[in-house]
Amino acid sequence: MIGLAEMEIKDGQGMDFEAIHEKRNDELTELLDNRDMKQLQKRMEEMNEFDVAEFLSEIGDKRMPMVFRLLSKETAAEVFANFEAPEQEQIINSITDSELGNIIEELYVDDAVDMMEELPANVVKRVMRTATPETRNLINQYLRFPENSAGSIMTSEFVDLKKYMSVKESFARIRRIGEDKETIYVCFVISADRKLEGIVTVKDLLLADDDVIIEELMDRNVIFATTTEDQESVSEKFSDYDLMALPVVDKEGRLVGIVTVDDIIDVMEQEATEDFEIMAGMTPSDKPYSRTSILEMWKNRIPWLMFLMLSATFTSMILTSFEDRLAVQAGLVAFIPMLMGTGGNSGAQSSTAVIRSLSIGDTEPGDALRVMWKELRVAFLCGITLAAVNFVKMLLVDGMLLRNDNITLAVAATVSLSVLFIVMFAKVVGSALPILAEKIGVDPAVMANPLISTVTDAVSLLIYIYIAKLILHI
Repeated sequence: MIGLAEMEIKDGQGMDFEAIHEKRNDELTELLDNRDMKQLQKRMEEMNEFDVAEFLSEIGDKRMPMVFRLLSKETAAEVFANFEAPEQEQIINSITDSELGNIIEELYVDDAVDMMEELPANVVKRVMRTATPETRNLINQYLRFPENSAGSIMTSEFVDLKKYMSVKESFARIRRIGEDKETIYVCFVISADRKLEGIVTVKDLLLADDDVIIEELMDRNVIFATTTEDQESVSEKFSDYDLMALPVVDKEGRLVGIVTVDDIIDVMEQEATEDFEIMAGMTPSDKPYSRTSILEMWKNRIPWLMFLMLSATFTSMILTSFEDRLAVQAGLVAFIPMLMGTGGNSGAQSSTAVIRSLSIGDTEPGDALRVMWKELRVAFLCGITLAAVNFVKMLLVDGMLLRNDNITLAVAATVSLSVLFIVMFAKVVGSALPILAEKIGVDPAVMANPLISTVTDAVSLLIYIYIAKLILHI
């Protein structure tokens, strides 16, 4: 296949990746407009399947199925796997059962399973009807695994070897069966009853003599996952051990599939997106933003918005109960938004750092006291700095430049001291809540900015008012 870097060398124009990509798509579109289908087919067969899928998605609903049919059977399946669900559904609805059956048989099992989980039920029925009995049984087996488990994202297309094979025999087997496997760079050594015994890489085989036995080369210290293991745990193993492929075994230790690095990248993206949505106070969605309807967005966002709005009642109750005291020092009211905002921002900083630390395994629930003590010291430094800056700012800017008669040394001290204690409280709470969530089995991302801001808003007011009572005697 011709890559974009090679096109750049041939063109000699020194364009960047995006410019070359856009230029190539313009040339393909021109071939399509001129109905030069033979040349268009040739160019697409030379391209990477992802780029072909992207080009077909851009040319419009009416022409996409027609151009898709120009592709060879093998290329068509690879391109189909790179489509989003709407494009896959459109292609399925525009081709014959025979053509659909060919695509399903060419797809890797994990790609076929992903497609089944995204498509409408009526389309899934047609897909299953056109698949061979063997493929249909295999897909059904994968669909029975728990959602977001290692079993649900694995593939059964891998190279298996026996420990008594020689290097020469192993290469002969790889050449014989490797073409349809998802990866041949890591091979898995299994016993007669399919128990996982070790792994060996193609590099190990290439550097060994032909008559060396696999048992002498294989690594017996195998990192593996079980079929029911959560996909987030699987992604952590890829990150921790720099894996290209991870074997998946059943409860008897038999090798049933592998997870490859390209699948785990999708998992990492999915998990990161889910965490961002939860941290922003939204129900996670399986669909990308562009394909999510307005009604679905409303359903995903309104529960948290409703909860946060109603929880703000506590803040209103506090303000109301101390309304008479605040009236004595009217100037104090002006600084309430700043104090609440500072508390919310401080808590969000700590919660974000701790949530990230928990997600990558850097911090465990047992580290709660250590984390809180660390955040308390950070909070003290941040609070002292903010309080000092605020004290000077209130006296110079608010008092002298803006001639605000309500700003006195006592008022400035009240607000600045409140800043210190609010920041300390917010950072400790912001670090403690995600760890508490992890300990009780709740996603730590739930304890993110919206919830922490609500807690700190109410407590910030109480801190402010009681410090004002202490200093100003209101």
